[in-house]
Amino acid sequence: MQAFVGAQVFDGVSLHRDAVLLVQGDRVAGLGPSVPPGAEVVNVPGGILAPGFVDLQVNGGGGVMVGAATDSGQLAQICAVHGRLGAMGVLPTLITDRPEVTARVLDAGIEAQDEPGFLGLHLEGPHLDPRRKGAHDAALIRPMTSEDLALYVQAAQQLPALMITLAPASAKADQVAALVAAGVVVSLGHAEATAADAQALIAAGAQSATHLFNAMSQLQGRAPGLVGAVLSSDIAAGLIADGLHVDWDSIKIACAARPEGLFLVSDCMAVAGTDLTEFDLAGRRILRREGRLTLEDGTLAGADLSLAQAVGNMVRHAGLGVERALAMATSIPARVIGRPDLGHLRPGAVADLVHLTDAFTLAATWRGGERLV
Repeated sequence: MQAFVGAQVFDGVSLHRDAVLLVQGDRVAGLGPSVPPGAEVVNVPGGILAPGFVDLQVNGGGGVMVGAATDSGQLAQICAVHGRLGAMGVLPTLITDRPEVTARVLDAGIEAQDEPGFLGLHLEGPHLDPRRKGAHDAALIRPMTSEDLALYVQAAQQLPALMITLAPASAKADQVAALVAAGVVVSLGHAEATAADAQALIAAGAQSATHLFNAMSQLQGRAPGLVGAVLSSDIAAGLIADGLHVDWDSIKIACAARPEGLFLVSDCMAVAGTDLTEFDLAGRRILRREGRLTLEDGTLAGADLSLAQAVGNMVRHAGLGVERALAMATSIPARVIGRPDLGHLRPGAVADLVHLTDAFTLAATWRGGERLV
């Protein structure tokens, strides 16, 4: 048995001071007041021990993007890169692409489902709204067909989790209901939608919203838009907390309106875990400059962000308490994809751990009780 001492312990809900985290093999054995006889002591110098982060929007990493060339090996590589960055469980994310690419990535995900850190897939498109395309290729955005629906339903039965971002302009309520019945996590995003449009899909079962505030109709006094629909509902919503995608005052308002359900995403790209200064996205050049990723015309194209940075940003810039900020990167996103076994350090949970310094920088990670280099 290992006994982790010296740091505060966040169990997924609460922060424990002067607690000892006990790990037996690859599982959490519990929290105790002292080191049991015979245990191997692991000294953790201050800071916080927390569950491994759960990231539901990961477009790439280690120089690789999820796309036409993706196979199970690349998915495993992306998961490994993000494990070292603290995200011990991720949904590799395919942005809008051709039907054959979508099918190929789904097959790769089914093949990769036993890879460490792989929690399933996120399809961000192609059933979006071209009026809110962001960095997506408008020529590839299209309505959902019956063939698409059948493909997703079949894939959901074989993947650990499948999240699909879609817009009311390209998907109908009965399609959303069928996806949800099959176990798909439907997320609303990239939409120039009225609140009524969004509420119709929420009533059909949509459970989440993708990168709240970004690429969606905004909240206005007489037109709440998708932002208003999300903030006045109980669905979950992801946030990119880098200070570039959303102003901190807007994030503070969202956190006040929604004390539960908001979670952090990195929306990271191929440059994650590398020192690359640019990369190719479906034939378009993406530039990395001063923490910002953009197309050459200045359009934001994903984020240059880790979840450890996002947690620190929420505490420093959004004024959030440490426990809530950590939950937004652990237990809340785990709950969104129906994985209560993740994002907690309760007895029996997998011992995926991150160590954060007092400044919320990542100091170390463990997967299944084994420290990663």
